[in-house]
Order: sequence, then structure tokens, then C-alpha cells
Amino acid sequence: MRQLTSLDAQFLALETPRQTGHVGGVAILDPSTAPGGSLECNDMKRLLEERLPLLPPFRWRLAEVPLGLDYPYWVDDTDFDLDFHVRELALPAPGSDDQLAEQVARIFSRPLDRARPLWELYVIHGLESGHVACFTKIHHALIDGMSGAEIMGLLLDLEPTGRELPEAPPAASEEKPGDVEMLGRGLLGLPRYPLRALRSLPRAVPNIEETPFGVLPGASTVGRLAGRARGVVGGDGVGPRTTLRAPKTSFNGRISAHRRFAFGQLSLDEVKEVKDQYGFTVNDVVVAICATAVRRWLLEHEELPAEPLVAQIPVSVRTGEQVGTYGNRIMLMSAPLFTNIEDPVERLQLTHDAMGDMKARHKALPAELLQDANHFIPPAVFARAARATFSLATSGPGRPTWNLVISNVPGPQFPLYMAGAELVANYPVSVITDGMGLNITVMSYRGHMDFGIVADRDQMADVGCLIGWLQEALDELKKPV
Repeated sequence: MRQLTSLDAQFLALETPRQTGHVGGVAILDPSTAPGGSLECNDMKRLLEERLPLLPPFRWRLAEVPLGLDYPYWVDDTDFDLDFHVRELALPAPGSDDQLAEQVARIFSRPLDRARPLWELYVIHGLESGHVACFTKIHHALIDGMSGAEIMGLLLDLEPTGRELPEAPPAASEEKPGDVEMLGRGLLGLPRYPLRALRSLPRAVPNIEETPFGVLPGASTVGRLAGRARGVVGGDGVGPRTTLRAPKTSFNGRISAHRRFAFGQLSLDEVKEVKDQYGFTVNDVVVAICATAVRRWLLEHEELPAEPLVAQIPVSVRTGEQVGTYGNRIMLMSAPLFTNIEDPVERLQLTHDAMGDMKARHKALPAELLQDANHFIPPAVFARAARATFSLATSGPGRPTWNLVISNVPGPQFPLYMAGAELVANYPVSVITDGMGLNITVMSYRGHMDFGIVADRDQMADVGCLIGWLQEALDELKKPV
């Protein structure tokens, strides 16, 4: 059995009837390159059956510890049913992008069944382009961005004809643990928490804002005081840590159970052209144009704050030795989003400076911080505290911890194939929560950047307009030749 970490468990603990913890992706596939020129649901099932031995998370289901005494475990599902997880549907004519986005939003709003492995795959026909969409939905407790890319790498090939697969690891033979065994594991783990916490506190507390526990009430104050006491804040050449205070907007309230989804592409060459003109990075440009598009939305709705928004930017801390371990190995970094700046070039310059500060802060963090965080607070206490904090962020005059998520995941720049069908685009679909009802995630692939934007259905009914505004934001940064 494999135990979840505190960060894995956070995505389970925060789920409510309105708030889910799964992520996904919409792969647009060209069936003309597949055998017979078509891509059907059975083709996807055959692909999955062939590669399931290399994808152990697809067979894992949750085993809870009674009374919440310890984090849950992943165990092999002895009753695994592939037909339950792979489904097929078709859009009505004409099969527009708007129709696809609406269908994805409705499917994404539904929680996954915790009694089964936490993933689903939908083969969607009827797109007016003639392509087929493959929408995957998998719980964030199982994967982060990098481990999700590893899974996609096992499903995708360099040629339409497929490839010779590596040898699968030997299948683990384990019996389903009973409640008594799980209770025993939880009780045995209890005495370890005080010892682990004592060892972890010196490194974890001064940097608590960069861990999953940064959402806890008073975390920032505790972290600053501990850092000053140890001389940590500013002690690694980073300078004093700036306290970011997120203003409240209409997408920072209590979310509903329903989502909106929008997707679109930008040219990677155009983004690189802008980054070369100014001497910055691709990520600087991506964050700056996101700031421009969100600023325009706030202006259109007459609610532009006088101060910057605060973006949550996930940063992978997965090492080479941790490839294939799945789960979550990310820090949740904070960065200002300069929606309050009118001039787009000044906004880009400030974004570049802020991203540099964030990178320096990340480098100065202890290498063991994520492991220390796992030992910091007992599971039952953290789950309750985190729920309470998200509730406080959406009620009264209090401020949210973050306003939105912006995540940029680099991808391959060569063609890939799934079940013989060429991958045309891969649009990410990610998580929103109470207090943070907007998520902009982008993945680069084969010369373009694929944006997937998720918002609460009621808070941002017109979220689709952001896609066009991203292109306009990029255009206004281009210097005349």
C-alpha cells in the first residue's frame, strides 16, 4: 500500500458538494492518421488495456483510515472495471468549440466516485473540425502537473504505429485491508507525529507560506516571526519577504457546484518573439498577458482593485529520482499580478521583476521543506483547519489568500499520437476553490500554447472573452519592426 502525503490529502480534504479536487485535459486528436482513419471508444480501451500495467495509478482506489487518524492509502482495486472509466458521447451539430467547452464544463463539475479509481476518460465525437476530443479527468490527489505529464507520455507515441513498450514492473499482490487493519495503522502512526513535527519545525515554520499550510489562519504571521528569530528572512540574499495582500473580486467568493470552461491557442513563436524583444522569459510574457486579460475583465465589470492581484503559481520540486512516483511534489508560490498597471510594457517589466523575486525565494527554500510539511500537522487537524480557512476567505471583509491560479507547463515541440491519431492540441482543465474561482493553465506543444481557463459558472459567466483578450494582450507587446 502507498500512503498519501499531506499535499495529496489536501485535494481530498477540501472537497465539498460544491468544490472538487480533480484536474483534466482536453486532447484534440486527428483520426485521419489512425488505422482505418477513425478513432472510436474501443480503440481507446484497447490502448488503455495494453498500457495499464505501466500505469499503476489508474488501478488505485482510496482506503480511508477510520476516524481520520492518518492520511489515506492507495490500494489496488481488485474489482477494476475499465468499461466504467471509459465513456463515449457526441456533440449535436454543428459541434462548435463553444459546445465542446460547455460539455467539458458539465462533465468536469461532477465529482469522481471515491469507491473506484479516481479517473474517467471521455471520447467525444461530432466536432465540426472532424477531430475527436479525448477528455481525461483524474484526481489531483493522484498527480501534479509533472506526474500527469508522465502519464500522458505513457499514452502518447512518437509514431502513429505505436511503439515497443518497456517492461512493466511486477504486479503487487495485496489483499484489501480491513477496517481493523487500517485502524491499527492509524493508531501506530499517532505517536510518530510529535517526533516528526519537532524535527520539521525549524525548517518548516519560517517558510510555512510556501507549504500547503500557508492557508491556515495566522500562518503568515507565524512564518515571519519565526524567520526573523532565526535570521532566515532575507538571510539567503533574497531580501525581505514582501507580504502580498490579495484584494477581493467577484471571482473570490463562495463558488457554486458548476463550472465554465474556455480554451484557445497562442503562437509560441509570437510569445518567444516578445520575450526576445524585451530580454525576458516565456513565463514572464505568459503571466503578463494573463494580467492584461484579467485587468480588462475587471474593468469591464467596474471592479478593478487599486492594488495588484495575487496569483498562486505552482512550482514543481520533483527531482529526477522521483520520476514515476506520482502524487504531488509542488510548492504553491505567490506572485503579484499587476492588473493595477495601465501601461502593458510597464506591466511586463514589473512581472519580470516579480518572477525573478519568486525564483530567488524558491531557490532559498530548504530542500526538505515539502517533506517537513508532511510531518507538520496531524491529518484530521489540517483538514478541518483548511476547510475553515477557505470558508473565512469567502465571508465578511476578509481577504482571500490568492485571487487566481496561473500555471505554465512546458511540453514537447514534436508531433505525438494517441491510438494512432495525431495530437492536435492539449487544453488543460484545472481546479478552482472557494476564494479562488479562476484558474488559467497553459501547456505548450508543437509551436503553440494551449490555454485552458476554468471559472465558477455564476461568478464569471463570460469567461470565454479572456481567450481573445490574451491574443490582443500579446499583440500590444510587439514592438514595431
